Amino acid sequence: MAIKEESTNTERRSLNFVEQIVEKDLAEGKNSGRIQTRFPPEPNGYLHIGHAKAISLDFGIAERYHGECNLRFDDTNPHKEDTEYIESIENDIKWMGFHWANVYYASDYFQELWDFAVWLIRQGRAYVDEQSAEVIAQQKGTTTSPGTNSPFRDRPIEENLRLFELMNSGQCEPGKMVLRAKIDMAHPNMLCRDPLIYRVLNIPHIRTGNKWNAYPMYDFTHGQCDYLEGVTHSLCTLEFVEHRPLYDLFVTWMKEYKGDTTDIEDNRPRQTEFNKLNLSYTLMSKRNLLALVKEGIVSGWDDPRMPTICGFRRRGYSPESIRKFIDKIGYTTYDALNEMALLESVVRDDLNGRATRVSAVLDPVKVVITNYPEGQTEQLVAVNNPENEADGTHTIEFSRELWIERDDFMQVAEKKFMRLAPGKEVRLKNAYIIKCDETHPCDTDDNGNVTAIYCTYDPASRSGMPGANRKIKGKTLHWVSCHDAVKAEVRLYESLWKVENPRDELAAIREQQGISGVDAMRQLLAGDSLSILRDCYIEPYAAAKRPGDYLQFQRIGYFMADTDSTADHPVFNKTVGLKDTWAKKNK
Repeated sequence: MAIKEESTNTERRSLNFVEQIVEKDLAEGKNSGRIQTRFPPEPNGYLHIGHAKAISLDFGIAERYHGECNLRFDDTNPHKEDTEYIESIENDIKWMGFHWANVYYASDYFQELWDFAVWLIRQGRAYVDEQSAEVIAQQKGTTTSPGTNSPFRDRPIEENLRLFELMNSGQCEPGKMVLRAKIDMAHPNMLCRDPLIYRVLNIPHIRTGNKWNAYPMYDFTHGQCDYLEGVTHSLCTLEFVEHRPLYDLFVTWMKEYKGDTTDIEDNRPRQTEFNKLNLSYTLMSKRNLLALVKEGIVSGWDDPRMPTICGFRRRGYSPESIRKFIDKIGYTTYDALNEMALLESVVRDDLNGRATRVSAVLDPVKVVITNYPEGQTEQLVAVNNPENEADGTHTIEFSRELWIERDDFMQVAEKKFMRLAPGKEVRLKNAYIIKCDETHPCDTDDNGNVTAIYCTYDPASRSGMPGANRKIKGKTLHWVSCHDAVKAEVRLYESLWKVENPRDELAAIREQQGISGVDAMRQLLAGDSLSILRDCYIEPYAAAKRPGDYLQFQRIGYFMADTDSTADHPVFNKTVGLKDTWAKKNK
């Protein structure tokens, strides 16, 4: 099929393969021309950036084709689920900029699914099996050999109905009985060899309480919920390709159960699979992320080193940057490992247009301007964002004593060192040109550390003054006035993982060493993923910023106030640097 193009106000882009499928279905009048999608997370953890890709597709397709997208919680595993996760999922979707048409839960359909299962038993299409999980697995055969029938496969219908009721009575021990669909033990797709459709848990549910003790399996729940809600396009990741025959079969049976006589080819949910978002130096399994939280390796689900949506939000990523990255990598039918450098480059470009420029000094050393009047201060103008004039300006204070970065000064400078050194001139951003004294450039302590640098300033060189653009060889440095500087804590983040593909490395450790969980993960954790700088100084305008305000610390990178930040103790997280550091890291 030829790739079509979609026009927008700013660009033309090729349609991805899912959009092509949707447009073909619309052209053929499938589902009466309706478009309805759903995002069906399990509320057993916080969403990560991989989920953001699915969110963008599910909600994006609905928006683009004037349909609707529902949020449906797959709450069929009550021992893992919590209302905390439900609330976090809703917040993350809203932050991403999407809105659902309705909120549903798989548990909304428990009675309907139970009744459907009873109907299948009466139709001779399901039976209760009392074998252990290990025996059932052995009987399934292999990809090259057929399975063998359960000895309970042909038990009488009435006995199956009685035992199915027993499964939900609370009197049946978990693992003693399961309900299986009767399909074909020689089916080429292993998942279709009499799959489990109900199991006993005897665990209260966060929404239904103690009403249910037997719960439906995912494969038996997902497609039926799609059908009952009127979903037209069920979009999921590639691991569900093998599940599609089962999905289609159960939907077909459900239509028959409901007495729906419409043409199944024209009126049914259609499952389409796309590739997951895999990111270098990142692990995105909710099970593993939960282990990191429980073991205290990270501070919580929203730790800025976590790949969770709330972690990226706390670190200072914008929702627009995540959506732009997802759009850039696209949707295909093959898995690939995307580079973290690509994500950061998209974030960097996005924040360049939205971040307010401020001054912050992370490793401070004092500069004393000896010819500037003692006790005098003046207010200078700083542009908030040179990329957007509408963002306006703010004022910064200039005084006799300033903080600059320690590595912006050298006592004995190389010829190519273009920053501050004895006899050298530099321009201070938005301020004056200063020159380091040659005879007494600095003071040092007993260990040789510089404690103060002595300079003079050129009063006629203030930025914006007529004739102030005197050319010098030195660079322009950022600074903060000692008089009104606010002390702040700054947190710098690196990858939690020291290997490019921790998912595969973790699998190899588990296989080769026979260990799993946190013990395996600890072998791959980087030892320097968080650095905390507690003696930084920032200008007061920056100190007043709050979480959600995007900042650029000039010459350093992009930052955001942390949720731990208070008026008395400002705390900032580094979002991303001004330059790519991954290329150097991976040489």
